This record gives sequence, C-alpha cells and structure tokens, in this order.
Amino acid sequence: MKEILRALDLGNSVAEFDDSLEKYFVENEAFHALVNGKVDVIAGDKGTGKTALYRILQKRYASLPELQGIEVLAGFNPAGSPVFQRLVREEVLKEGQYVSVWKTYILALAGNWALEIVGEDHSRKFRALSDMLTETGLRSKDDKPETIFSKIVNVIQKALKPKTAELEFTLSETGIPIVTPKLTFFGAGEQEQSKEISHEKALHLLDECLGELGYSVWIVLDRLDEAFQGFPAVEIPALRALLRTYLDLLEFANFRLKLFVRRDLFRRIIGDGFVNLTHINARKVEISWDEGDLMNLLCRRVRDNADVIRALDAANLSDEDLFYRLFPAKVDAATRKPTSWNWIMARIRDGNDVKPPRNLIDLTKMAREEQLKAEGRAPRAFAADQPVITSDAIRKALEKLSAQRVEDTLLAEAGADTASLIQRFRRAKAEQSLESLMPVLGLEGEALNTAIRQLVEVGFLEEIKTSWKVPMLYRDGLEITQGKAFQSTTGEPEEEDTESD
Repeated sequence: MKEILRALDLGNSVAEFDDSLEKYFVENEAFHALVNGKVDVIAGDKGTGKTALYRILQKRYASLPELQGIEVLAGFNPAGSPVFQRLVREEVLKEGQYVSVWKTYILALAGNWALEIVGEDHSRKFRALSDMLTETGLRSKDDKPETIFSKIVNVIQKALKPKTAELEFTLSETGIPIVTPKLTFFGAGEQEQSKEISHEKALHLLDECLGELGYSVWIVLDRLDEAFQGFPAVEIPALRALLRTYLDLLEFANFRLKLFVRRDLFRRIIGDGFVNLTHINARKVEISWDEGDLMNLLCRRVRDNADVIRALDAANLSDEDLFYRLFPAKVDAATRKPTSWNWIMARIRDGNDVKPPRNLIDLTKMAREEQLKAEGRAPRAFAADQPVITSDAIRKALEKLSAQRVEDTLLAEAGADTASLIQRFRRAKAEQSLESLMPVLGLEGEALNTAIRQLVEVGFLEEIKTSWKVPMLYRDGLEITQGKAFQSTTGEPEEEDTESD
C-alpha cells in the first residue's frame, strides 16, 4: 500500500503552482460561457477555480475556434504583489477619479500592446495613438501591466503633489491625463502646455486602431480581492469604478474587459445599490461545481498516475468505481451513515453550500499523507478488496483541512470585524438559536441580526429554519462541538450525517 501511496501525485490545489493544470481542467459551464462570449464577469468563491479558468483561457485561446481573431491580454501580474496594490499607498480618490484611472490603464495597456505589434508608422491613426500616449507620459517601452500601471500612479502623484507651491492644483472628478477635461502636467522642471483629451476621443482612437489590426482584445483583470485587502476606503470606490468602467466600455467593438472577481467581494461592491446592475448581471456567471464535476476532477488527477492505475487494475473503471478503489465505502460504518463520497461532500462545503475543488483536493492529499504515516507504523500488503486510504486517515485529514481553512480562508478574508465575531464561537456548540447567539456574540437586537447576516454571508453560519449551524468544514478548526446550544422542542436529529443515503 505504501508504494501505491508514494506513487499517487494529485497535483497542487492552487492553480498558480500546478504545472499539470491543463490535464486536470474540467470545462465547466463557466468556461463554455466565457469562450463563447456570453459573459464578461466571472464570479466565484475562493478555491472554486477562477484563476485556473484564466490560466486555461490564456493557454488555449489561440487554438479555440470560438476565439479566432481575439487576443487575450493579462491586465494583472499573476505573481508577486498585485499591480493595483499601489493605489492603496496614494491619497484616496473619488469614485469618478478611479473611473479615470481604470480607463487610462485600459487605454495605455491595449495601446502600447498594439504599438508593439506594428509600430507607430503603421498608419495615421497609429501615429496619433503613439503621439497621444507620448504626450501624456503613457507611452511605454513594453506592455507589461506592472510598467503601465506604474506610469499611471506616477501621473497621480504629480497631480496630487505639484512641484510649484504657488500653483493650486487639484484632481478633478475625472482625474488624470487623457481622461480629464483640463489637467496641467510638469516636465523635468518646466511647466508644459495644458492638454485636453477626453475619454471618448482617446478610447475611440484605440478602438479604431485595433479595428485596423483586425483584432478584438479581451483585457482580463484578476486578483482584485488581493489588491485592496484591508483598505476598504480604497477597495469599494475603486472596484465600483471598475464596474462602471466596464459598462462604459461596452460601446466599443474591438476591446472588452473580462473581470474575475470573488463572489463575496462582488456582493460588497454592489452592497449600497448600483445603477444598471441588471446589465452587469446579464453578463455575469458564477462558478459552481456539482458533485459529478468534482468526482471527475479528482479522478482525472488519479488517472494521471499510470503506475497507480496499473497497480489498482483501474484502467477501465468508472469515476465512482475508481474512487471506491481508493477509499472505503463508508467513513463511519454504521448502517444509516452516508457513503464516503457523501461524507466528504458534506464536509468540504461552507454554509452557502459552496464546495470548492480546492477543499476536495486538499482533503484527499492530506488523507494520503496521514495514510502514509500509518503505513510507516504498520505496513499493509496490497489487497484489491481493501481501500488504499482508510477511514481514520480521512478523519484526521478533515481536522487538518478545517484548521487550515479557518486560518487561510475564513479569518484571513472575512474582514477584521467579522473575524472577531467568528473567534467568539471557539469551543461553542455547532447549532445555535437566536437566544443562544446573544451571549456567544455579546450582542442583541438589530446589532445581533446584522452580525448573523454577516456570518451567513461569508458561509460561516447556515440558516436551518429557526436556528443556525456552523458547517462541519469549520468545526474542528475552532474546536466547535456537535449538538445544540439550546433545548430542542422538535425532536429532530442533531446532525445531518446521521441520515441514511
């Protein structure tokens, strides 16, 4: 058994570090909607595959018939600190000014990319595009997101920190060069002539230049949740401005924004209402995984291990049969307990019933590690009728997964106020009523209702009729114990996993 476990490589659950991602990728509905041009906003919870979808799009777009004539440009840097993070180090701008930042960035990114391909002498319009970028300090030696965004931030710094003390200089509602009605810039010591360039003029010129090339350009923005984390004063207006920019750019035929955004972040952005939200929702898809897709995802990774498949004699097995060649029929042997697959599905989900592939992959990898430890202590000979990974290893893996997800997902991304509420559940009971939540959270009235809504929104609590449960995914990590914190009057069973399949 140890030899099989050592040969079993399940890849990396984080797309950025998974060299074999393309072999494992499942073309779900979100992928098909994206490549067929039906959606522009891809929303998903952490670990559901937003970055994986982008990486596959970037790798395959040139060979996909649906994307002939379309070039995909990364508007972000896949590694290191997100380029947009530089905005949090500057003075907080108004929402309209952030619109200017985004539009200028799109113009400069796509404009420099097009000029890199054919040069400024390609046509009269390309010469005009080059001159415009040069005059506003946005012509770049390369078209990397880091370089382009740095130039824009430098322009913001000039606008907010003028060189001459006697000159009164403010950043208007539209903000920075190219996109502002009137804005004065400084050269290397000498005041230059003011220029007046509108959004509309600049972006129409870009659109016409791309039309001459015969390309449509998709500009993809990801890692938006990382860019402004911990800076809500910047995050909300900057990302609301990005959505407004997206809507404004819909009029152009030859370039389009594609936004990859975490679902809870999207809800926060539109929390106070958003004009024309229906237009965005009409072009938005949320990444979701059904259990069949998750089973297929896991089995693809297992099948990539030829030695393991050969040892298990599993070449012709269905996904389900392959799964049960590796795992026991049940984690808990009692008659009314669920199958191992259903047991796992109930424990990788959060309170919003989101089952991220990352949780499944990590649970399986952790179970493999626990089983290897067990085989080191008491080696087993291989037997075709025995599971490779035992129930005990799966249970221990869940404890590790729970602790990890509490730290790297729940507390890390919930925000300080919500994280503080979550910490108050440590060593509490799993199921709570409104009355029992009052002493746990130290709140009552509308403040209590608001806190409960926050905890439900982040998937920490799940509403069950008149009570709330902490999903099993987070219990071990917070030492939360099974059962009700209140006296039940209904006679209902305490846990959902006591039901038969």
